[in-house]
Amino acid sequence: TQVLRKGLQRGVVLSTGSFLVYEAHKLISGFAEVHASFKVEDVIEQADYLYGSGETEKLYRLLVQHKNSDDAELLWRLARASRDLAQLGSTSAEEKRQLTYDSLEYAKKALEKNESNFAAHKWYGICLSDVGDYEGIKTKIGNAIVIKEHFQRAIELNPKDATTIHLIGIWCYSFAEMPWYQRKIAATLFATPPTSTFQEALRYFHMAEEADPNFYSKNLLFLGKTYLKLNNKKMALLWLSKAKEYPAQTEEDKQV
Repeated sequence: TQVLRKGLQRGVVLSTGSFLVYEAHKLISGFAEVHASFKVEDVIEQADYLYGSGETEKLYRLLVQHKNSDDAELLWRLARASRDLAQLGSTSAEEKRQLTYDSLEYAKKALEKNESNFAAHKWYGICLSDVGDYEGIKTKIGNAIVIKEHFQRAIELNPKDATTIHLIGIWCYSFAEMPWYQRKIAATLFATPPTSTFQEALRYFHMAEEADPNFYSKNLLFLGKTYLKLNNKKMALLWLSKAKEYPAQTEEDKQV
């Protein structure tokens, strides 16, 4: 149950011949719609169980069958599953690239289907950032403001989502430690280039921890790293120790 909680920080076709009256047709159509909605709920329930259990490949195989769905809840989960599969060490470089671009398309489609879905905004921002890794630093920096806007919109829709708060912290940390040559690129792309500080990043990492304590190994790691940047070794040791002792459930946990 604990693993599942952490992880969740996350029809029938009926023929209507000409002999059927109009009222019967409406009744059958209504039944088909209800049945279809139950089917979506069943897939989501199974998907969330597999995600919480760390069954990345099984989860992807389940959800990719629904890649043409109009349901935002299915689509953002498929975007996440595609990205998670791309992160596995057993995935080839060619597959990683394809999955990365696929994940962005699924997240984009989820947003098109439901702009008010906070998770769709979150995963669109994440996947857009990932694609930047393949398209170069200029594209990655150019997408930075859009990425942050989607994270902020996700928090507006769900202020208690610790993962999204953490992601804005990562955004702030990245711009705080940006080397001079990347700052020059940013200056050519924006009239007022995006900037941040380690203090701002630290605030978001603590906010994420307050929203859901010990929810994510990487948040613990970055609390430690940010304190190191601020020359507070005592606090850095505290948080890095917590990151080291975190029970590894995923590939990312092991890397942390």
